[in-house]
Formats: sequence, C-alpha cells, structure tokens
Amino acid sequence: MNTNDLDEIAEAVIGAAYEVSNTIGAGFLEKVYERSLAKELTLRGLNVTSQVAYAIVYKGCPVGEYYADLVVENQLLVELKCADCFSNEHVAQCINYLKASGLRLALLINFQKPRVEWKRIVYG
Repeated sequence: MNTNDLDEIAEAVIGAAYEVSNTIGAGFLEKVYERSLAKELTLRGLNVTSQVAYAIVYKGCPVGEYYADLVVENQLLVELKCADCFSNEHVAQCINYLKASGLRLALLINFQKPRVEWKRIVYG
C-alpha cells in the first residue's frame, strides 16, 4: 500500500465530507450522513463499502464483530459521528476497528456542527 495513495484517498474523503455537510447541513441522524458520504464518494469515482464486518477472534475463536461505517478503496476506514465533540471512546473505537481490520488509517468524522470536524487515527 502506497502512503501517498492512502493520503490521497483520505484527502478525497475529507473533501467529500465537507461537500455533504455544506449540502445537507447539520442535525440529521448518523445514518443519513453515512449514506450521503457513500454516495458522494461513489460520485467521485471511489470504491466504498458500508457497514463492513470485522471478526474479533480470541485464541482462534470468533468472539464478536465490529462494523465499520465505511471502508474506502479497501484501505481507509471511516467512522462517522453526530456528537457535541470527539471523545476518547470515539478514538478508542477507531483504534479497535483498525486492529480488527488490519488497516492502518481511519478518519473519524463528526457532522454534528455546522462545520464538519475530522480526525486522523493511525494504528501501527
């Protein structure tokens, strides 16, 4: 995986998130933003998968699953929130998703406010 490609994908996702925020505004449920962002990314020519399941395995036995909101180009995990602010729990959730998925970069995006907020989470 080329770091430049991953950075370009992240940049495209951030741009698309701003477009979604500018177009529909704040105040909707998280699922509305998930669907809107997936549509915007598809319109921009990116491969997007919603609600991607990752198994959590303990000593060879599956013990649970995590569902990532979006995975872009099979390389970038995107977790969406509608919250007053990012919390340590949101960051920890992204790190756990990265561990489970084997991916190394997540974008945590918050659509709660009039201006979208985002944070890069790197694992490994």
